[in-house]
Amino acid sequence: MRNIVYFDLETQKSAEEVGGWSKIRDMKMSLGVTYSTARSGYRIYGEPEVNDLLRELQRADLVVGFNHVRFDFEVLHGYTVMDLTQLPSLDMLIDLKDKLGHRLGLDAIAEATFGLSKTGDGLQALEWFRQGKMLEIAEYCCFDVKLTKLVHEFGVQQRQLFYKNRFGAVLSVGVDWKF
Repeated sequence: MRNIVYFDLETQKSAEEVGGWSKIRDMKMSLGVTYSTARSGYRIYGEPEVNDLLRELQRADLVVGFNHVRFDFEVLHGYTVMDLTQLPSLDMLIDLKDKLGHRLGLDAIAEATFGLSKTGDGLQALEWFRQGKMLEIAEYCCFDVKLTKLVHEFGVQQRQLFYKNRFGAVLSVGVDWKF
């Protein structure tokens, strides 16, 4: 059985606080979450455990995320010299953008496909970090990982996803993802 690791992280600082989107690695990780198919469970990593998170990602047969190559990996590049973009990955945002010619949010897919919505956003997670509310960040990030896993598994099984466009219409897009 392949070990697919679904992954997301939240940051300590916003792009504005670090001087722009060209300095993503300076945002620092507040908390990262994975779901591993090998262990059939979630794991939550605080910043002190970032090396454990990096090891888990390295050992995965496939890392699946939503904008993790451009964003989450870049945050982690602030902690390692390893080029995480060399890991076997499926960034669903990149794949869908290539097919559609525009970006989609995870929320637009989860809502149209499952009737589920994200429980917050990155700005809320930043506020929780400032307030020391790590449990709230963990719950939010775990749910994002769960949505990522659901979307990926649905795409693998059905070979398509549904999404809401900016006008609220539900559309579909074909995907060719394999386990």
